[in-house]
Amino acid sequence: MNGRFSLARIWAILLKEFLQMRRDRLTIGMIVGLPLAQLFMFGYAINLNPKALPTAISVDDNGTFARSIVAALRNSSYFEVVAESNDPVAARRMLQEGKVLFVVEIPVNFSRDIVRGTRPDLLIEADATDPAAGGFAMGAFTGLAASALKDDLKGPLASRMQGPPPFNPVTHLLYNPESNTRYSIIPGLLAVILTMTMVLMTCLALTRERERGTYENLLAMPATPIEIMIGKIAPNIAVGAVQSAIILLAARYVFHVPLVGSLPLLAFALSIYIIANLAVGYTFSTIAQNQLQAMQMTTFFLLPAILLSGFAFPFAGMPVWAQYIGEALPATHFLRIVRGILLKNNGLAEIWPNLWPLFVFTFLAGSVALLRFRRTLD
Repeated sequence: MNGRFSLARIWAILLKEFLQMRRDRLTIGMIVGLPLAQLFMFGYAINLNPKALPTAISVDDNGTFARSIVAALRNSSYFEVVAESNDPVAARRMLQEGKVLFVVEIPVNFSRDIVRGTRPDLLIEADATDPAAGGFAMGAFTGLAASALKDDLKGPLASRMQGPPPFNPVTHLLYNPESNTRYSIIPGLLAVILTMTMVLMTCLALTRERERGTYENLLAMPATPIEIMIGKIAPNIAVGAVQSAIILLAARYVFHVPLVGSLPLLAFALSIYIIANLAVGYTFSTIAQNQLQAMQMTTFFLLPAILLSGFAFPFAGMPVWAQYIGEALPATHFLRIVRGILLKNNGLAEIWPNLWPLFVFTFLAGSVALLRFRRTLD
């Protein structure tokens, strides 16, 4: 063996590594796709000052001043009026169901009381389960409503514009009145941790068999692909249940997150979410050729689950294309479910719009896994 330093041997090894890398198309895709995904998500999708936030208006007054405030809200960049009625109960129900982030209530005789100088209440209620979502909008609300009345308060009413606003702004932060970020982050961690661990554990299910040389033994068994899939992912359901119990106990007794909803309902939603992530991981294991590829695919799935689900950044502040991607992720829907049950006392009717997408996602992921399952070694 020649012990002298050789550039030729280094060049040969270097060439071999490049050839292997070129043949591994999945790894090349991850090398290019992962930084591009981060670049576009952080550059375009992430917005710490969200605007066009869904808002419902309950108007019991048909006066000039009430109409001016409604028009100002419709023209505002912070609020997107998606519903208008004269029923505050119906508007508040939309807030509980997560269809809107704000409810603005203009009471009866609002315009008359402004003329009389009695400063009527102007109520805005906010869904504070995610305190970061509406902070800037709440801060702009009073000034927006006050400026909307400038053109109406003229002549003998011009003095109403001096000093404080001619109305009394009342703010109610519902479901998290102290805007405690722990109430938002800890339930969200339940979704993120389960996504990370469940997908990672099952994405190695078949690739580990291939690398250890035991895949042929698996194929020799008189078992159908669906039986193999169920056998591979079923033990991890118990692992996910244990992780969920640990996180919920820590949330309640360490971080003092209120658990006001139904725990059996949460357990049911958790089981669907766990199975959905296990199905994703198993699908990755049928596609990847080795464990490295499987872990790369897990990273590629986990990144949007954190950034586009509403966990780290306000979902409503993202552009439409990013929201479409987020709606396709199970973490987005489970995040709304867990926050709704724990903080809002939501029942099955309120969480169903986010529960059925989990069923659909689980079915689709499982179907792809069964179609991708190979009965041969090559």
